Amino acid sequence: MSVAFGLCWKRRAYAIAAKVPITPACDLETVCRRAFALYGPLALWNLRPLDTPTAADALAITRALRTHGRMDGRRLAEDSESLCRAAH
Repeated sequence: MSVAFGLCWKRRAYAIAAKVPITPACDLETVCRRAFALYGPLALWNLRPLDTPTAADALAITRALRTHGRMDGRRLAEDSESLCRAAH
């Protein structure tokens, strides 16, 4: 597999994953994993993925996504914040 093909495949996978809507059945763990899969190197480079994130961990991730995650990352951050508020 060539490097160009690998990069094209990754971009396509990220685009597909970014368009999948977050449903109310999603939990914080799913949203945090999705954030790290899509925006890890870009926005979450200084954070470590956790097995069982708490609401405080998710809010730290949303703060980084709002700052460095472009517009799509901001939307994911808003969805994550709404899940955190619903959990309380």
